[in-house]
Amino acid sequence: MATVFRKTVTKALPAGAEIVVRKDQRLARWKNAKGKTRTALITVPKKGEHKGQNRIVLRARTFIVKYRDGCGVVREVATGCRDETAARAVLGELERRAELVKAKVMTVGESRAADHQGTPLGEHFAAYDDHLRVHISPKTGFPATPAHRENRRIHLRRVVIGCGWRKLTDLDRAQLESWLAEREADGMGARTRNSYAASWSAFANWCVDTHRLTVNPFARLAKANENGDARRKRRALNADDLARLIAVAHSRPVVDAMTIRRGKRKGELAAKVSDGQRRKLETLGHVRGLTYKMLTLTGLRLNEVRSLTIGGTDLGGPTPYATLQAADEKARRGAEIPLRTDLAADLARHLADRLKVAQRAAKRQNRPIPARLSVDAPLIDVPKTLGAVLDRDLVAAGLATRKRAGNVWRYDKRDERGRCFDVHAFRMTFNSLLAAAGVPLTTRRILMRHAPQGVTDEHYADTKLIDLRAALHKLPDLPLDDGREGEDRQATGTDGRARFAPGFAPTPDNLVQTGANSGSAALATAIRTPSGHVANGRENQGVTTADKPGHESGRWDSNPQHSAWKADTLPIELHPHGARTSSMQFYHTSSDAGCQPRDAWPGLRVVSLSAAKGLSTDAGETR
Repeated sequence: MATVFRKTVTKALPAGAEIVVRKDQRLARWKNAKGKTRTALITVPKKGEHKGQNRIVLRARTFIVKYRDGCGVVREVATGCRDETAARAVLGELERRAELVKAKVMTVGESRAADHQGTPLGEHFAAYDDHLRVHISPKTGFPATPAHRENRRIHLRRVVIGCGWRKLTDLDRAQLESWLAEREADGMGARTRNSYAASWSAFANWCVDTHRLTVNPFARLAKANENGDARRKRRALNADDLARLIAVAHSRPVVDAMTIRRGKRKGELAAKVSDGQRRKLETLGHVRGLTYKMLTLTGLRLNEVRSLTIGGTDLGGPTPYATLQAADEKARRGAEIPLRTDLAADLARHLADRLKVAQRAAKRQNRPIPARLSVDAPLIDVPKTLGAVLDRDLVAAGLATRKRAGNVWRYDKRDERGRCFDVHAFRMTFNSLLAAAGVPLTTRRILMRHAPQGVTDEHYADTKLIDLRAALHKLPDLPLDDGREGEDRQATGTDGRARFAPGFAPTPDNLVQTGANSGSAALATAIRTPSGHVANGRENQGVTTADKPGHESGRWDSNPQHSAWKADTLPIELHPHGARTSSMQFYHTSSDAGCQPRDAWPGLRVVSLSAAKGLSTDAGETR
């Protein structure tokens, strides 16, 4: 039987409460934080951890309904109603829905989803964030990162504010598409818009999985074309540019400290720097240059370089390597990064210098002198502001420019193609240099740690560093020496001689010449003579077939000859290359020029019979 009730709970007596008796009932009386007098019934539990203690009984302000759903399961649902009549109305709706499920008019999923339709979206967002925090992704094997969860929260909340949604029933695909269109007009990139659409589609899928929605209203939402609206196209640096950038990164801290910034000597390298300060600045520049070299020769992402530790690196073995933990890799797979010998030597010297600095500092502070660095210490102390440091290094190396816009500097890192260079572009440089050196795609894909091969060259290859013409010269020579090479070259005029199709060119004595292959009959005729007589005794409405000279095909030609042809002499040679073929040679001359030898016809060319119908016959023009 369905019931409506308010839950009661017991709590300890408030501080300063006095016990009074009214109508044979013991009551507690006290004043709350606002100074108002409150009373509550006192009860003494007979069991449990509060057995024998005086406790006050508090009743909930809103009603709860208890009923049996369509599957026969007893459920308690909070109505949120303080009025019993309103709570009973909610109970009636729940019982009606249970009857619909029993009658199979409504599915169980639709009934469960209906329970969540009145819940505010903020509560759903909080539950979804908890899901992302603990849910193990089957793709990576790890839960979502804090940065990923924060991006999801931003995307969901911004759309809710823009569209005015409050509950799940308000979700509307057309509204989301309209909001994305407005953001496109405001200048939002295609990739950013796609991330908003992906966030909402993922949230709706979670709502379906948790029976909050029956279907995803944003399923198969059209994506914007990211290739056609790329906001940041990266470029790679060649070896000379990289060497110049690393040299500038090493020297710029000292140069900046020695540069005079004000006065008449502004810009001169005359400022005094102490020896101790110079050593610190040189160390800082060395770390910057080593970081750039590490990014270039490993293809690691910036945060992956930051995650490398001294204990996970082998620099003295025959095959130096650095261990990248799965939790620190983007794909969450983990890998051993091979290190080139010179890079391993640079890292070893860097660690030795750090150990000396740590030992000197411990000696000055009267602490135990360490014999080695901690295994958990980072391999390279990458500065947090490396992006801004790189911008200034690019300007100093002549690879970028900067302009002052108000109180800030604006950096232009684009090349002549409009492509820019940033920290992640070191990864593109790594792959592009390997490709330019002829390293196979499979090898480059493994070094880049890409699962699909298409990503390696589609997003991380700069064709400017790859000599495409030299690649063409690596293709094998393919001569056509099959016994007919000399004859074929002579027939096509590619044998280097001055004549052109000598056996078939028309002469004044022989306007139309015929030829045959394999004993085939001569297939040549003049369509119209200068006097206007019709060849073969009939009016020719179209070109006759090749295998039946002088006879029409039996149907009206849909592409008749040009009207200008009827007034000219059209010497035609139909040279079949087989017994029954439509591949022929066609020679066309103007009536004014007549038929002259080849030397008098420098513009003579061979065209196909199908293209002959479209030729014009302007007076004096040679075709």
